[in-house]
Amino acid sequence: MKNVTVVLGAFYGDEGKGKVIDYLSADNKYAVRYSGGNNAGHSVEVNGIKFAFHLLPSGILYDNVKAILGNGVVIDPKVLIEEINNLKEKGYKVKNLYISEKAHVILPYHIILDETLEEIREVNKLGTTKRGIGPAYCDKYERSGIRMEDFVSKRFKELLKENINNKNLILKAYKKPKLKFSEIYKEYKEYAKILKPYVCDTVTMLHNAIRKGEKILCEGAQASLLDIDFGSYPFVTSSNPTIGGAITGTGIGAKYIGEVYGVIKAYSSRVGAGPFVTELLDETGDKIRELGHEYGVTTKRPRRCGWLDLVSIRYSCMINGLTGLCVNHLDTIGKFDKIKVCVAYEYKGKKTLDFSTNIDFLNNCTPVYEEFEGNFGDISKCRKFEDLPLKAQKYINRIEELTDTPVKFIGVGAGREEIIAR
Repeated sequence: MKNVTVVLGAFYGDEGKGKVIDYLSADNKYAVRYSGGNNAGHSVEVNGIKFAFHLLPSGILYDNVKAILGNGVVIDPKVLIEEINNLKEKGYKVKNLYISEKAHVILPYHIILDETLEEIREVNKLGTTKRGIGPAYCDKYERSGIRMEDFVSKRFKELLKENINNKNLILKAYKKPKLKFSEIYKEYKEYAKILKPYVCDTVTMLHNAIRKGEKILCEGAQASLLDIDFGSYPFVTSSNPTIGGAITGTGIGAKYIGEVYGVIKAYSSRVGAGPFVTELLDETGDKIRELGHEYGVTTKRPRRCGWLDLVSIRYSCMINGLTGLCVNHLDTIGKFDKIKVCVAYEYKGKKTLDFSTNIDFLNNCTPVYEEFEGNFGDISKCRKFEDLPLKAQKYINRIEELTDTPVKFIGVGAGREEIIAR
């Protein structure tokens, strides 16, 4: 039974996945975050109240949905507890949260190392959020990481002591202050007590749900073009936000996955360093940023903005096997008189529809644009595709044609209900 749906980012992140996930969560029994850490942010607006999630799955807002942090996630206990407390202050009981015992823990030395490594890079800074994500994944693969099952057990003390001793040797080489085991252990053992009731075997839980025919929604953080394997390396995240990460980050087999939705905006944006073929370093780019409120949920950094790049979106559709696209911010782009869409690249005098993450290729490509009529008017009340003005319909139809992927959802405003489902 294919009762698992995956929602992932199809560009460089910040596409509005939280809105789509929140919309779909009402029809699912489980919402599972499968990758990344608190370097990501999902924004959801409910009844005029804005929620910014960095770790919690967006489905947590529904009491009848079991919200799971899967084994592919790296968890900063301090940040997670802050999010839980913030929700409780807003009246949510947060009794529907479950944390994989296999998820790895971010500790203070991961954050210090993240900051230090970015600091010593001279020219090729990655634009890391300095949340300790990369170093935590490094420890995971180096097999010295601390899992949640360790964190909430008596093993934590000895594992932490060993890791701090080893990290202090590294920090000494970088002339950084020595970490104090007693201080860190005293603080983090209290976090472990708070989180222990949420920790469980989520793999078995999910497979029991699959056998019962219950619907599961898997949500990715970051996006396809930031994937450690398939993104614009090295300007990528430290995990797999693509479809493969949904499988390895939850323990759900491919045969159970039905729909795979890729979320994009009706324009493009990116945070941090790295190539961006359609970036606009002019008044138009600034206008997109202001109209779309393009500032990072996690970092508050202004996002780089530009026209929609369908060459890269075609690539995301291909590597993820997308069954549908979700296009957000149609209302934002519709405020322009004229709208451009990148339909091909020009590379060394030749036009190409092929995308490559090779840095030399991307840095030497120029976009080939098609122009569309804008001024869509107020479309926030539209709930059917046919309700949209013909100019907006034409824009969506062209996205479908060039990606060979149907547009299943269209965001026409910031609110939970301001979405068209086709």
